[in-house]
Amino acid sequence: MDYREEMLQNNDSLDGCGGLEDVESYEEWVDFEARLRRKYKDGYVPSELFLAVRQKDDRVVGMIDFRHPLSDVLFKFGGNIGYSVRPSERRKGYATEMLRLILPICRQFGEGKVLLTCDKENEASRKTIINNGGILENEIASPPGSGENRIVQRYWIAVSHRRDK
Repeated sequence: MDYREEMLQNNDSLDGCGGLEDVESYEEWVDFEARLRRKYKDGYVPSELFLAVRQKDDRVVGMIDFRHPLSDVLFKFGGNIGYSVRPSERRKGYATEMLRLILPICRQFGEGKVLLTCDKENEASRKTIINNGGILENEIASPPGSGENRIVQRYWIAVSHRRDK
């Protein structure tokens, strides 16, 4: 919940956090699959959510979520993987490492490639994706009716024959 508070105080979206923004306690959050099934109904897809915990102090520094299979909305705008790093821990390589570590898990689930998206202005996320082999497919405008005026970049990372570092 400390992670949640830091993200919200910084006005950040809680990408890859299993709906952490929708709850007030850990107990509410931990059952995220049932809660997200109710929220998204037919648009819900199963996911594997991982916490990046720094060993020296047991601090949650980031979260990453592997969603499979992709719904229509995720295929266009969200991708297979969402992630975030708490503001006080950014620019330390955590996002790049989290993404590197989840790719073999995606392969174990039978994925040959995974889709990641980011806002065009999000240079840190773009670098994280490219550093893990992301290839830009295209850019699309934010979803109609979202009230947002942004460009989303769509990247693919091959995982079927990937050799991890």
